[in-house]
Amino acid sequence: MKELRIAIQKSGRLSESSKKLLEECGIKFINGAGVLKTSATNFPVEILYLRDDDIPQYVEQGVADAGIIGENMTAEKGRDIRTIEKLGFARCRLSLAIPREEDYTGPAYFNGKKIATSYPRILSEYLSKNNITATIEEISGSVEIAPGIGLADAVCDIVSSGSTLLTNGLKEVAVIMKSQAILIANRNLSGKKLAILDKLLFRIRAVKNAGENKYILLNAPESAVQKITEILPGMKSPTILPLVEKGWVSLHSVVREDDFWERINMLKEAGAEGILVIPIEKMIK
Repeated sequence: MKELRIAIQKSGRLSESSKKLLEECGIKFINGAGVLKTSATNFPVEILYLRDDDIPQYVEQGVADAGIIGENMTAEKGRDIRTIEKLGFARCRLSLAIPREEDYTGPAYFNGKKIATSYPRILSEYLSKNNITATIEEISGSVEIAPGIGLADAVCDIVSSGSTLLTNGLKEVAVIMKSQAILIANRNLSGKKLAILDKLLFRIRAVKNAGENKYILLNAPESAVQKITEILPGMKSPTILPLVEKGWVSLHSVVREDDFWERINMLKEAGAEGILVIPIEKMIK
């Protein structure tokens, strides 16, 4: 088999983002309803659409060579697989939540309580680490409803915005782990498949770098160049081009998305004008 088999979630929280990532990497493939397996037309990769909780097992067993999955799922399944890259999307946290009217006094609150969860392995490790004696009620879905129907006193579940907890009369009181999508791989890939994985990883990092940065163009007086250069170091240093108007230049650089707004204000204070901010499609370091 020459193709690299990569498993992604067939439906759910990571599905669309995983497919979008592969498409942004320039990989073309059929993406229709009911498709469970497809080969890319322009890259040696076969895509398997699987349940997210099956992906770690399939990657460990070599049914799939690699996969895109949440960190929370790999931690829960405990399979012998390699984490290749954190992908930066599908960020969430695995948290403990209790009824809104309850007073939370710290981890000891859960002593003697019954906690509903789809993540018994992670929860058990947390309870043991904090010397908490509690009963774990393992359920596969609709965890938030458990306290409301008398099945449990608290829940341990994935939280993104927290709106689902609020809807069910719960409040988040402790974060057990933070999670995001990751690229995983089998530990025993052939040399040919490792080479394909490296090519895919190169493309993924180019897309990630682009998403984390913005390209900035601005005009400024020559007298402000030194100060602006300190604000926008870019990958090495900003590109500076003279303008027709004497004493003025155009500066081009890259700034991280996280620093974007803070740096924009600093640039204006330093004398920058006509600031343009442009998304980056790909960025190779």
